[in-house]
Amino acid sequence: MQAGGNLGPAVLNAFLKESSFNTSVLSRQGSKSTFPSGVKVLHADYKSVSSLKDAFEGQDAVISLVAGVALGDQNKLIDAAIEAGVKRFVPSEFGSNTSDKRIREIVPIFEAKISTMNYLKSKERDISWTSVITGAFFDWGLKVGFLGFDGSTKTATIYDDGKAVISATNLHQVGITLIKSLEKADLTRNQIVYVSSFQTSQKEILDLAEKASGEKWTVSHQATAKLLEDGRSKLQKGDFSAIVDLIRVVLFDAGANLGKLSPEDLWNDRLDLPQEDIEATVRTALSG
Repeated sequence: MQAGGNLGPAVLNAFLKESSFNTSVLSRQGSKSTFPSGVKVLHADYKSVSSLKDAFEGQDAVISLVAGVALGDQNKLIDAAIEAGVKRFVPSEFGSNTSDKRIREIVPIFEAKISTMNYLKSKERDISWTSVITGAFFDWGLKVGFLGFDGSTKTATIYDDGKAVISATNLHQVGITLIKSLEKADLTRNQIVYVSSFQTSQKEILDLAEKASGEKWTVSHQATAKLLEDGRSKLQKGDFSAIVDLIRVVLFDAGANLGKLSPEDLWNDRLDLPQEDIEATVRTALSG
């Protein structure tokens, strides 16, 4: 497992507490990242296939959680996993459904994800894969304001009319999904696994937030068309801060309906994922 960002700690915690797998963490040589006591940490030079191969020796599965510019560097991880005899590779997907070309046109950085997927498919004789698509990270997105809500000030930014239905998954549930996907390895072999804790909307979240706080929130509105225009302008100038707003366009543009995973595609039941409580999640995430 290669842990990083906000997702990494949540996934690692799930594996340590709710799985029987022997879990190791891959970390860059020289990294000062810290991990829970007792966790085996494997260090490697990410630019060296041989170094990565040595780290992967004896592992049955590799889960990649890289982000940002590292998304385009996963082929080395795949090559090293193959050389080490790893059976299953899970690429750093998660989030939006990058199989949809319309989404990649809005968020060009996602082309790196689909390139990784295409590379994995070309290596199916050597290694199997499972891709996990979760929609937005729900509890994290509420806590940090990504979904438009600020619990400390009781303010909300609603995009368009707030009625766009989105699929979203709590971080811990992403970890549980990965555990179940590996436990049911035959079922998930060379499959894109779609899961969602909730199918919801900003309007529903606002109603739940106001119910939990017992007061009306201050609401402002933004148009996703303006976000798209400004985001593309920033990208043309090399300003990658635009990615956050472009992902919001994917989520909240009701006309495009790109933020919702089709209910018939969801694997929640096939993987026996636990049901979650959206009201409790909203209350907890926005209480601090």
